[in-house]
Amino acid sequence: MKVILLGNAGAGKSTLSRLMLAKRPAARLSLDEVAFLGGTERRPLQDSIEDVRCWILQHSSWIIEGCYADIIEPVLVYCDELIFLNPGVDVCVANCRSRPWEPEKFRSRKEQDENLDNLIQWVRTYEKRFDEYGLHRHRALYDSFDGKKSEFTQLCQYETVWQDHSSRQL
Repeated sequence: MKVILLGNAGAGKSTLSRLMLAKRPAARLSLDEVAFLGGTERRPLQDSIEDVRCWILQHSSWIIEGCYADIIEPVLVYCDELIFLNPGVDVCVANCRSRPWEPEKFRSRKEQDENLDNLIQWVRTYEKRFDEYGLHRHRALYDSFDGKKSEFTQLCQYETVWQDHSSRQL
């Protein structure tokens, strides 16, 4: 399994990857881990891409998740499947409001909650953005990918991916 999950913040990438990994163990990389120096400052793009390439070469089975089209595009050649999670902005906002504390991103639940309004504002701009985080770039990346791919526009469709991957042989 070599899967990339692409979508807006709150689309369910982390949740789906955890469900898939519960049935079929593999390495998991959130692109948040390689995209930033600290805070909101992005690392040089080539450094992030090189870190992802090195990580991929260290694992025979993996899931990569993120909203960074600029990092994903050059590593698509390594994946067996691209899954575009596109449930709509309102679903993403609702998921952001109900997400558990993410200790890998925030020192406390309070700190995470203090950032929630900014995150929701950012998520709401998804359909209008033309940068690496926006729907236009995600759509172009998905449409240009020639390998196995799926787009899910409803949360109930995610279960089919989880079931499909859990039934495959390692």
